[in-house]
Amino acid sequence: MTSSWRRTLGNLRSFIGNTMGGLRGGTNLASWAVAGTLAYFLWVKPSQDLKREQQERAALAASDPNRYIEKRKPIPDPQETGLIYGNKNRVTTSKKEE
Repeated sequence: MTSSWRRTLGNLRSFIGNTMGGLRGGTNLASWAVAGTLAYFLWVKPSQDLKREQQERAALAASDPNRYIEKRKPIPDPQETGLIYGNKNRVTTSKKEE
């Protein structure tokens, strides 16, 4: 009986060690530190900055109700502007064809 719980505990420790990448000691700690730092700067910090920026915008909008604030991106104008870039839009007519 006593060996069964020891074996179970050993298997549990082995399982936890394997799920953490199979590394032990300082290497394991260093790899978790690098992964945590990357996760913070790639996911946590940008979401916090975005939330803070949205709160600042909301506070600014609430402070002056008559101020215009763009809430949507403008839709680009689909019409031709008439600008000619290079030779691709030029109409070539020659007098020989007439």
